[in-house]
Amino acid sequence: MAKCFICQKAGQSGYNVSHSKVRTRKKWLANIQRATIYPGGVAKEVSICSRCLRTQSKSSAKV
Repeated sequence: MAKCFICQKAGQSGYNVSHSKVRTRKKWLANIQRATIYPGGVAKEVSICSRCLRTQSKSSAKV
């Protein structure tokens, strides 16, 4: 399962519970994307979640 390079977010597992309380197994996967980030000015291609990707673009726009 993929994991975010920055925040270590990964998928979770659990149950879908219907109105009749029947439980079926389910996985909720994190929205992991391949992106190029520049830690310390060096380009590095990593897998990060969409939340971290959004935060990275917001912080780079301020600079």
